[in-house]
Amino acid sequence: MTVLELKGISKHFGAIQALNDVSLTIEPGAVVGLMGDNGAGKSTLVKIIAGNFPPSHGTIRVQDREVHFHKPVEARESGIEVVYQDLALCNNLTAAANVFLGRELRRGVWPLRILDYATMYKRAAELFKELKSETRPRDLVKQMSGGQRQAVAIARTRLSDSKIVLMDEPTAAISVRQVAEVLNLIRRLRDQGIAVILISHRMPDVFSVCDRIVVLRRGTKVADKEIAKSSPEEVTALITGALERA
Repeated sequence: MTVLELKGISKHFGAIQALNDVSLTIEPGAVVGLMGDNGAGKSTLVKIIAGNFPPSHGTIRVQDREVHFHKPVEARESGIEVVYQDLALCNNLTAAANVFLGRELRRGVWPLRILDYATMYKRAAELFKELKSETRPRDLVKQMSGGQRQAVAIARTRLSDSKIVLMDEPTAAISVRQVAEVLNLIRRLRDQGIAVILISHRMPDVFSVCDRIVVLRRGTKVADKEIAKSSPEEVTALITGALERA
């Protein structure tokens, strides 16, 4: 059973054709690298999957069920979570508070319900342990490394029963050591049977952690193949147009 199937996805904004007839299937636990130059359509495709806007044409199926997302919360309810490049974290809050941001746990009886900090700290600690991260629930985000911030953002995706995690440039602008941490976090998700779509310009990261690679150029899919059957040189040629299709 496929966890996500895109068939004939196209998107235009007025006269601008952002995506043209893109089809893609992803299995549970697969890590797929999505690559392409700026303007290739990567962000548009991810935003369609995440429910930010609908496709102009084509269908989306999640676990063999056709879906029509009108807003991100509907995609989340179908098991699709997104870790954006800016992470959308609040620096002045703790790791646990960021994990539960917008989904805070409360206890007591209305109208005297209060935030259940103890349970949120405990659950956040369990999530960080599950991800094998050294991040601590009570630490402030502003004091964290890039790798720890990614752990907080990824832990947030595990609050729900996520099936697919979309990651937008998670290793951009962080140190080599922190890159290794993030790639290990992706492997943890894979080992738990969660599919990951990794958008990245960093070729070594994609070839280190992905099973498959998908290349977009000018809104069209020009490659979809196993990592073992490709190479950085081939992908570079596909991105630049030196190679038409693979």
